[in-house]
Amino acid sequence: MKNQEELRELPDKDLKERLDAEVIELNQLRINHTITPLDNSGLLREKRRNIARIKTELRARELKKDQ
Repeated sequence: MKNQEELRELPDKDLKERLDAEVIELNQLRINHTITPLDNSGLLREKRRNIARIKTELRARELKKDQ
């Protein structure tokens, strides 16, 4: 994920699709990590943070609509 501006430019539908994809990838990484340790376990942290960034942007848009 490049930066926050990239997320702000995407429409809601694309953000939700990206969120679903990130969650699936995180779950797959967790499964793989329990079976055999990952070479770069920092990927788990990166995926969690990307998910949080996407959820934050979606929530900000939701709040903006309510105003």
